[in-house]
Amino acid sequence: MHGGDGSEVSSARNSRVTTVRPLEVTDNESTKDQPPKLCGFLNKLAGKGPLRGFKTRWFVYDPRKCYLYYFKTPQDTLPLGHIEIADACFSYEVDAGDEGQFEIHTSGNDFILKAPNRQVMRYWLQQLQQKRWEFCNARGAARDSWNSPTLPDLPTGLVAKDTDAFSYEKPSDSTESVRNEFAMEIAPEGLVGVNAARNPAAQPSTINFSLKQWGTELRNSMSHLRAGRGSSENRRSVFYTSSEEWEMIDPTSKDFQDLATQEYTRKSQLEANRVSLGSAFTFDFSRNSSRPKRPFLRDMIGPSKNRSSNEASPVEWSVSNGNKPSESQLKIQSLQEELARLKEEHTSQKELVRLLQQTLRGSQYDKRSSSIQPGGAPDGMELVREKDQQIQALSAHIEKLGLEKESLHQEVKSLKNKVGELNEQLGMLMETIQAKDEVIIKNSSSHTEEASIPSKDLQELDRLKDSLQGYTTQNKFLNKEILELTVLRRNAVAREKALEAKCTGLEAKLCQIESKYLVLLQEVKNPVCSGEQGPAREVISRLLEDALGVETPEHPEHTVLKPHAVSEFDVFGFKTMPEDDEEEQLVAKVRALDLKSLSFTDQEVSVGVKWENYLASTMNREMVRTPELKGLIRSGIPHEHRSKVWKWCVCFHVKKFRDTVPPDYFNQLLQEALEKQNPASKQIELDLLRTLPNNKHYASPTSEGIQKLRNILLAFSWRNPDIGYCQGLNRLAAVALLYLDQEDAFWCLVAIVEVFMPRDYYTKTLLGSQVDQRVFKDLMSEKLPRLHVHFEQYKVDFSLITFNWFLVVFVDSVVSDILFKIWDSFLYEGPKIIFRFALALFKYKEEDLLKLQDSMAIFKYLRYFTHNILDARKLMSIAFGGMNPFPLRQIQNRRTFHLEKVRLELTELEAIRQNFLQQRDTSLEGRGLISDDEEDND
Repeated sequence: MHGGDGSEVSSARNSRVTTVRPLEVTDNESTKDQPPKLCGFLNKLAGKGPLRGFKTRWFVYDPRKCYLYYFKTPQDTLPLGHIEIADACFSYEVDAGDEGQFEIHTSGNDFILKAPNRQVMRYWLQQLQQKRWEFCNARGAARDSWNSPTLPDLPTGLVAKDTDAFSYEKPSDSTESVRNEFAMEIAPEGLVGVNAARNPAAQPSTINFSLKQWGTELRNSMSHLRAGRGSSENRRSVFYTSSEEWEMIDPTSKDFQDLATQEYTRKSQLEANRVSLGSAFTFDFSRNSSRPKRPFLRDMIGPSKNRSSNEASPVEWSVSNGNKPSESQLKIQSLQEELARLKEEHTSQKELVRLLQQTLRGSQYDKRSSSIQPGGAPDGMELVREKDQQIQALSAHIEKLGLEKESLHQEVKSLKNKVGELNEQLGMLMETIQAKDEVIIKNSSSHTEEASIPSKDLQELDRLKDSLQGYTTQNKFLNKEILELTVLRRNAVAREKALEAKCTGLEAKLCQIESKYLVLLQEVKNPVCSGEQGPAREVISRLLEDALGVETPEHPEHTVLKPHAVSEFDVFGFKTMPEDDEEEQLVAKVRALDLKSLSFTDQEVSVGVKWENYLASTMNREMVRTPELKGLIRSGIPHEHRSKVWKWCVCFHVKKFRDTVPPDYFNQLLQEALEKQNPASKQIELDLLRTLPNNKHYASPTSEGIQKLRNILLAFSWRNPDIGYCQGLNRLAAVALLYLDQEDAFWCLVAIVEVFMPRDYYTKTLLGSQVDQRVFKDLMSEKLPRLHVHFEQYKVDFSLITFNWFLVVFVDSVVSDILFKIWDSFLYEGPKIIFRFALALFKYKEEDLLKLQDSMAIFKYLRYFTHNILDARKLMSIAFGGMNPFPLRQIQNRRTFHLEKVRLELTELEAIRQNFLQQRDTSLEGRGLISDDEEDND
């Protein structure tokens, strides 16, 4: 089973990649750069009556349907509507009132949109033209594209090579040259593309609400709340505010009360410091340094604006008029500041004099009262003398202050005189400036009148040049639009003619078949003698020959008319018809026709529509695990979308691994596996051509899938030396390669072995596989008790059949259509799907199995019965409906239980094997002692 255990190879367990599309070492596929996403903000005219106006919307182009969806915000999941670009035409007016306005005309409606500027408008029009051209020319690339307008997500794996495009009328060289004359506009930075969603200038306002789509906007709002259900940040209350989001708020009434109390306390302390009412009458004549300074005049310019105009100073007038203050104005300003300071000091001196006078009167009163008292004590006289000295000192200080007051009065008078003189000088200067301004205005007006006639001509000439350039650009755009629409119309006419030819050919074919069957029925009705060769045999031979005809590469069918509904290979690359046995060919043809007819049922069409609607809702976001997506995947992924969904599933399961390894991790593993000795390489080479011999991608050594499969298995064996290579891994990787690129298929194999399956599932002992077989027997006895008893009665060990189902996930065990539907759910949900479908297969044929009454007949039936199951819908209904409840915890508990039992049994078997080897060695040694003579006598 294994090519080697790889014990000598160093472990490479630390794995995974960050990027999704890595560089491939030996891959012949050219890496296709993904085109940039066409999206951005545009204003859309909407509404009726007084509410009609432009509203900002986020537009996203969907290449699958050629739809232009529009959302309210880039974060919305459901679109407000869409515009069908495939059948639309575009136009714009050069002389439109709003710059950047253009129109999109469809069969059902006209849309008026407005870009931020003319450059962005031209970019959107050019891109929409190009997208329409690409979509209409590639519409025939998909299967059944005659009836479906949807351009699918083309597969990226090996099946991508099998898409056959329909031949349309190719545009001539002159047509292409005219198309290319319309200049390719460069995408404006920040206005178009994914980065435009982060442009705050283009964000829609909060009142941008649409009454017409109120239901959609409500669901979008609810989806925003549901999106962060698992995130700790989004679980916070809507009233939560981080430390960086605080805003200024108005003070409350309590704050006003606290401020008033603080102000009152400050004033009380200031009064207490100014004078203390004690018996000693101590005064503080020094200025308080803590007193706030009065603001200067330049700090009061702002508040002075509220004063009347007659109080405005010349300095303020000149500043308000924007003139630079002169030296005299600055001097006046400094004098005014000095005057204000002197007035302040004068007021404080007045207050001081008043306090001194009060103190003097109080001391005189004390003196008179002390002189009246009889027999004053010497202490009283001493006190009187001190008071007299204080009075004298105060009198001298008052006289000094009086002198200072007089000098200040004189200084104020002189300053007022200077201010008056400076005001007169300033007035004279202002009159002079006003006269000069009048002269300048008069000269400029006369000069303007002289040059008015030539300037008007120049302005008119510039306007005409701009109009000419605008009309030239519009003419090129309309020429390109007419040419493209003409070619597209011709293609539509050619498609219609081809459909008519196909319909006519099919009608003729149907008439021929009906005629042959009528002849056959007539001949069958008439009795034929034994041994007589009637014409019926010849008719039957011709019918069989026509029925077994298939399309082959050597004899391709007509591009439009395909009388044979079955090709040599199906869409997955598997061979549909055997080569030799005619009876088997007929059975295979019937099976292929049944499968094809099932693909045209209403249920299949409904599933396709649901997938289209879901993928349209993911245009503005990434896919996430939801019950809706789970239900869609259980119903089966359409062929055209399978590559995209598989890739997302694989990336989701292995993200924890890929985040810890470099981007070129797969290339590094492959390079090391190729350069160094790999014990698993020999077994890998032996199994390559035995992987899927009935698939054309792996049929020969030169097939493209063989080289990719070799790279994946070598890289995986180097990553997991404890496994190395196990038969079964090649089939898992081969199926993944059909829809995934080489590196994505490698990670798919990693997800299956390291994430989905238990440990030791693909090791030498296959311990995990044996455990799952016992778990499956328990589930059979529980879910299908009658069938389990039937197998027990005839001693049928069905694990001989189901073991391979679990090991390779039904590869080569069911028809290809059912196989890939099983893999759809398996890559999303994991190994529980294998148990579900294994039980469903037995349930599907339970009644037929119960009718068999022989162990050999049962075992023979079990080997091939799965290939006769064609109805995937019925099988999936049994798997996901008839087997419920189906908890994963129950499977895990039973795995744990049986794991210990299997380990004990393996230990006992190993002990028996060792004992047997010892006994055999002993017997061989004993036989070696017998002589030749004794041997002859025997």
